[in-house]
Amino acid sequence: MELIPTIGLEIHVELKTATKMFCSSQNAPEVEAPNVHICPVCLSHPGTLPTINATAVRHVLLVGKAIGATLADYTEFDRKNYFYPDQPKGYQLSQYAFPLVSGGSLCGFDITRIHLEEDTARSIHDTKTNATLVDFNRAGVPLMELVTEPVIHSAEDAGKFARELQLLLRYLGVSDANMEKGQMRVEANISIAPPGQLGTKVEVKNLNSFRSMERAILFEVARHKELLAAGKAVQQETRGWDEGRQLTFAQRIKEGSADYRYFPDPDLPKIKCSEVAAFAPDALVLGELPDARRARYQALGITAPDADFLTREPKLAKFFDEVLAHTPAGSTDFVRLATNYLTSDVVSLIRDIHGQDADIQEKLSISAENFGSLIGMISSQALSSRGAKDTLRYMFTDNRHPVAIATEHGLIQKGGEDELRPLAARLVSEHPEIVAEYKRGKEKILQFLVGKAMKETKGSANPGIVLKLLTEEVAKV
Repeated sequence: MELIPTIGLEIHVELKTATKMFCSSQNAPEVEAPNVHICPVCLSHPGTLPTINATAVRHVLLVGKAIGATLADYTEFDRKNYFYPDQPKGYQLSQYAFPLVSGGSLCGFDITRIHLEEDTARSIHDTKTNATLVDFNRAGVPLMELVTEPVIHSAEDAGKFARELQLLLRYLGVSDANMEKGQMRVEANISIAPPGQLGTKVEVKNLNSFRSMERAILFEVARHKELLAAGKAVQQETRGWDEGRQLTFAQRIKEGSADYRYFPDPDLPKIKCSEVAAFAPDALVLGELPDARRARYQALGITAPDADFLTREPKLAKFFDEVLAHTPAGSTDFVRLATNYLTSDVVSLIRDIHGQDADIQEKLSISAENFGSLIGMISSQALSSRGAKDTLRYMFTDNRHPVAIATEHGLIQKGGEDELRPLAARLVSEHPEIVAEYKRGKEKILQFLVGKAMKETKGSANPGIVLKLLTEEVAKV
């Protein structure tokens, strides 16, 4: 019997705001010193009153507009009641019946809802003292939760969705969504069943990388199949992922919504979005989104993989757009050359200089104008391929115009026949064995002499003209 995996994702994202969700404490959960960005409100001291962070609300509405969802006109915050050491209130301020965003889709996958809540504190387990400490710097940070419909059917598609969401969040400027820093955390709900049915759901929590999420899903699918093949039942539960052992492990029986005893928070006002100018749909300006940028690049003749690569590196894409501003109108060759050199040579050079894990966007130290000039020199054959690569490397340490750099280092391509003919004649006379092989029909052997010429001119000779001259000189022998 065929069993189909069904996956739904719950993704928590820390939003980029100046202050926390319900107080004026600084939103800086990564600060090393513990418990410095805290106040009586986020510690839930008696008599304190929360206030709503309008920027966080607007961020969630921006995401909703970007995915084509329905934006709420009325919304409210609820108390989600549960006890845990990192939850200072004994409840979490969240949204239940009236989320800010309903519906929508991203890269072909339907979304159920997006709501806004507050993050918890961070528990730190000290193995040396066998004690658990709590850092409240993160408590109260604005947290967006996105829930997909159970419409994903593979680990690969789950990874595709999560990566595209991360990219969208960065384009909108609502979050850096760095998984390594805990700014984006994924939970996967996984079941398997015959087509058209849903099986017993297992949730795997707090997956901190796309690869971990994909591996956890694959492991759970295999585990469910093994249980069912043995005639055993899959238990609905919450599990964790052990990266070292590459397996999931049971944590607790999964709660239902009734276990949290939701009720509207009496201390926070209800929100009527139509009455707040900043929340109006016309005020939610999106800018160019990833799909639109990909389409624009492909319309310029850029391949889909290169368009996607540039789109996924926003600062690199901005640099590329600045280069395009110096592009001759209608010059597809210029665009192609700029794309090839940026996605291959520039990226490889940055990794060669700064290491394979270098942040490409941070280490891009050349100006768009100079890079555009370099591409122009390549396009006009003022630089050979070798000369272009050498000039580009110099540009990363010498922020001058590429013409000045190439001239100083003798890299300007020597294209004149009068200038190159003496070199061709000398090489032919110095290598009679090559001439003999050529006359016996091995025409490609002249490439050996072309290589010699390129070496002697430090890559500045035009290889096409060199080959033409060599052929003429050999004919005279």
